[in-house]
Amino acid sequence: MELVSSSRSVLPRCGGGGVAGVAAAPFRTASASSRRKGTSGFVCALGCDGEGKKSVAEGTVRRRAALALLLASPAMSVAFSAHGKTKSRNPYDERRLLQQNKKIQEANRAPDDFPNFIREGFEVKVVTSDNYITRDSGLLYEDIKVGTGNSPKDGQQVIFHYVGYNESGRRIDSTYIQGSPAKIRLGNKTLVPGFEEGIRDMKPGGKRRIIIPPELGPPVGPSTFFSAKQFEVFDIELLAVQDCQRRTIAFYSDVVCS
Repeated sequence: MELVSSSRSVLPRCGGGGVAGVAAAPFRTASASSRRKGTSGFVCALGCDGEGKKSVAEGTVRRRAALALLLASPAMSVAFSAHGKTKSRNPYDERRLLQQNKKIQEANRAPDDFPNFIREGFEVKVVTSDNYITRDSGLLYEDIKVGTGNSPKDGQQVIFHYVGYNESGRRIDSTYIQGSPAKIRLGNKTLVPGFEEGIRDMKPGGKRRIIIPPELGPPVGPSTFFSAKQFEVFDIELLAVQDCQRRTIAFYSDVVCS
């Protein structure tokens, strides 16, 4: 039974003979008087005064009978308790949403074992395998392949391939499609905070999938590629780490990495 609560009662209240503070029970019984007067059909079951004055005894009997009916009827007890305190029901079926996400990911040709994002109002639940590690910053990552050598440091240049996805598994960017890897020096705030954190402790030859929360993601606005705050997923392949040094020729200065 669906209950619709409202701050304003739509039920008529009893007149002088009714019980104070109790709304009329919604029994749709079209009485003769209501048919004659064209009333709504909601009648007062708690002993209201009619056209002729009812006796005190008769009114008392009717009130007791009506109250007994209300207490004995399961439907009415649920209705009244729900009106006073509505039990919150989660409208989200997690299993149904997971199945729906899988269909969307298949349509977007998302990679295998792609994470699921279940939105419940302003909250987002990230569903991943047990292989993911969550950091204090909120970044999640999974090492697909661990590389060898030393991790990059500030001032060094990293050369890497990446593929970026949105929450639905749709590809939003790829250096593989562009035909050349990206080259970025660490520590100069060129990368998105979550991306730099995710690649910083990788080693050359390693492959990693990172899940960047909105607070570590790119800026949002008309001047950026991203139009809404959401989680971003990146598959990263670190190819090489290079040392960099500044060179100056006359009035010209640049940084060379090799």
